[in-house]
Amino acid sequence: MSHKIRLDIANGMSQLGINVQPQDSISTAIFMVLCCVVAFLAYVFVRWGLLAILRSAIKRSQATWGHVMVRHKVFEKLSLTIPAMVLNLVIPLVLDKHAILSSFIDRTLSLWLIIVLVRSTYAFLDATNDMADINQISRNLPVKSFVQLSKLIIFFIGFIIAISVLTNRSPIYFLSGLGVATGLVLLVFRDTILGFVAGIQLSANQMVKVGDWIQMDKYGANGSIDEVSLTTVKVKNWDNTVTNIPAYALVQDSFINWRQMQESGGRRIKRSILIDIETIKFIDEQQQQQLSTIPYVADFIAKRNAEIVTGDAHALQLTNITVFRAYLEAYLKQNNKIRQDMTFLVRELEPSAQGLPVQIYVFVNDTRWAFYEAVQSDIFDHVLAILPQFNLAVYQSPDGSDVRSLQSSIAAS
Repeated sequence: MSHKIRLDIANGMSQLGINVQPQDSISTAIFMVLCCVVAFLAYVFVRWGLLAILRSAIKRSQATWGHVMVRHKVFEKLSLTIPAMVLNLVIPLVLDKHAILSSFIDRTLSLWLIIVLVRSTYAFLDATNDMADINQISRNLPVKSFVQLSKLIIFFIGFIIAISVLTNRSPIYFLSGLGVATGLVLLVFRDTILGFVAGIQLSANQMVKVGDWIQMDKYGANGSIDEVSLTTVKVKNWDNTVTNIPAYALVQDSFINWRQMQESGGRRIKRSILIDIETIKFIDEQQQQQLSTIPYVADFIAKRNAEIVTGDAHALQLTNITVFRAYLEAYLKQNNKIRQDMTFLVRELEPSAQGLPVQIYVFVNDTRWAFYEAVQSDIFDHVLAILPQFNLAVYQSPDGSDVRSLQSSIAAS
């Protein structure tokens, strides 16, 4: 067939007044040009013919995967294999008498196919990653890490095959030589290998996922996870800065994950106020009557007085701090923004040089930051304002005006 085509070319050139032989260079060059034209026409037919029809069908469909594939130009990149395959079929017929040139072109076309297939596979993997994000699969699995690892493996496979094609040696020959370079590979790709292993651990143990709020003071991270890749975890902090944490650091070091708090529907308030110990006193009957005018207090005082039946009445005498704690409990129990089914404590901690800490340990029923802070602020605004009615005062370190007042008093005396 090749000889017949060459003969037809020679006859055609002879009719134009150009004397050529079927096997000479001019006939070979014309034959190669014709092959390139055929390869180009095949590419045009696929790229602007079949792919145009396919894109039109995808636009009319509701399939998300098709739109993602089109956006990443997977089919367009794959269509570049068409001219390479056509030339790979016909070039040996053209250069059957030119072994060296035929071998060179064959290796070039093979290299072309390898590069195109690698790029097409990369585009497909990127599309797969986007699909995982759209379907929220990435929230539970580190899809991007597996995509990056797959790209790395495909690159190595493509590189080895390309070298074997150029050197005309078996890929096994180069694979066997990798054992010698294992130490260098481990050194160069240390973070990648550690990151991949850490990614598997993070995924298997569900330690982190996209959208989690984590806090890792060592790296200055305090925000939500935007991305989990092969080597890093990207955290968008609440001040809109971005912190990139090595994936293996989340396995080796400690960090706080607030996911459980968000999923539980309750966010903890754990804050104390320091009561000036000098203001803590017993209360007599008259003071009890005064305190009974405060909401929630009268029932508590009546209940405690009813319990004093026997024993030393003086030992059971109420203090203003006891009544204050009872008031706080009642006040928080009627607050519809506080979870009653979670830990609920109003307790005294160990006294210190700064006074007696009274701690509120409860959970707000909304985990949103702004809502939580507003509820917490409202509670302690009320606590600070109600304290004087119990004849209690908050401890406050002396400031400059206190020192000057004391000096003036001493001077006056």
